[in-house]
Amino acid sequence: MSRFVYADNAATTPITEPVLRAMMPYLTECYGNPSSMYSKGREAKRALELARESIAEWIGARPGELYFTAGGSESDNWALKGIARELALQGKKHLITTCFEHHAVLHAAQALEREGFSVTYLPVHENGLVRPEEVANAIREDTALVSVMYANNEIGTIQPIAEIGAICRERGVIFHTDAVQAVGTLPIDVAEQNIDLLSLSGHKLHAPKGIGALYVRRGITIQNLVDGGAQERGRRAGTENIAAIVGLAAALRDACSTMKERAERLCALRDRLIEGALQIPGSSLNGDAQHRLPGNVNLCLEGVDGEAMLLLLDRQGICASSGSACTAGSLEASHVLLAIGIPPELAKSSLRLTLGDQNTEEDVEYILSVLPAVIERLRTS
Repeated sequence: MSRFVYADNAATTPITEPVLRAMMPYLTECYGNPSSMYSKGREAKRALELARESIAEWIGARPGELYFTAGGSESDNWALKGIARELALQGKKHLITTCFEHHAVLHAAQALEREGFSVTYLPVHENGLVRPEEVANAIREDTALVSVMYANNEIGTIQPIAEIGAICRERGVIFHTDAVQAVGTLPIDVAEQNIDLLSLSGHKLHAPKGIGALYVRRGITIQNLVDGGAQERGRRAGTENIAAIVGLAAALRDACSTMKERAERLCALRDRLIEGALQIPGSSLNGDAQHRLPGNVNLCLEGVDGEAMLLLLDRQGICASSGSACTAGSLEASHVLLAIGIPPELAKSSLRLTLGDQNTEEDVEYILSVLPAVIERLRTS
C-alpha cells in the first residue's frame, strides 16, 4: 500500500483534535449526571444547555426546540412516528415521502403502514431531484406529514427544501427533513426555510458516533418515541451523553464558521475527481452535476462488480463505498440509483467517493491514478 486515502466521509468522519479536546473534560473530571442537583450535576447541566444554545443558533432555531438523540436514525424515526401517531388522533393518517430517502425514513414509513397509515412515495427524477409541484399534488386533506431529505446520502443531490417547506406551510402540513448530510455543510435556517422538524447527526461532521438531535418547531405536538425519565424536558428519556453533545456543538461550530471556504475547496476537488473519472470509458455520473454536496462523487462504471471494485481499491489504500454504509453487505442494487432510473445491473457497478476536510489534491490524483487500472482489471478478468 503506497498511500492511504479516506474517501468515504458520507459514511462517517474522524473526530478532530479540537472536538476531542472539547469533549475530554466531560469524559474525565466533569462526569456528573445533568439531572443531579449537586455541583457535579449542575456543571454537566450548564455544559448541556450551552451546547444546545450553540447548535440551535447554527440552524436558526431556539434552544428549547432542540432535543438530543442517539443519532440521525432515531431522530428520523421520532419525527415520522411521533407526528403520525399524534395526528392520527385527528384523523390524519397519510404521510408523504420520497422513494430515495435514507432507510431510517423508509423503514419508519413502512412500519407506520403496518399500523394502518397510508404513505405516498414520490418518484425522484433522473437528475436526483424532487419536484415541489409533485409534493403539492400529493397532499390530501388527511396528510399529516411530508418528509423529504435535505441532501441525498448516496448521490449528494440537494433538494429544493425552502420551496417544499413553503408549500407545506401554506397547506397546513408538517414538514420534516433528514438533514444528516447537510448540517455543517450547507447553510440552514429552519425558520426561513419553513422547516418544522429536522434531523441531524454528529458523526457526519467530525463529532462522535451515537449523538444526534431533532429540531421540533415550537407549537408542534409530537408523541414520545423513548419513554422513561424526565430528560430533554420529558420528551426523550435517557441520561444525556454530555461529552458527545459538547463534541457535536464544537464540531458544528467549526464546520459552520468555515463553511464557505471548505465548500469552495471541496467543490474544486470534487469537480477534478469527476472530470478525471469520466475519462474512463463506460463511466457516468449519478445525480445532478450542480445541485450536489461539495464532496460527493457517485459514478456507475459499466461492466464492473461494485464489491470487487471496492476490495481492489482497498488494497491500494483507498476507502470508498458503493452506497449507504447502512446497507453495506447487501447484494441488492442501491434503491437510490434504481429510483433515478439506473438499470439494476448498472446500479451494482456504482462507486461513491465522498471527500472531506482531510482530503487533498494529491489524494484526488492518487485515486485517478489507481481507478482506471482497477476498472480495466475487473473488465478483463
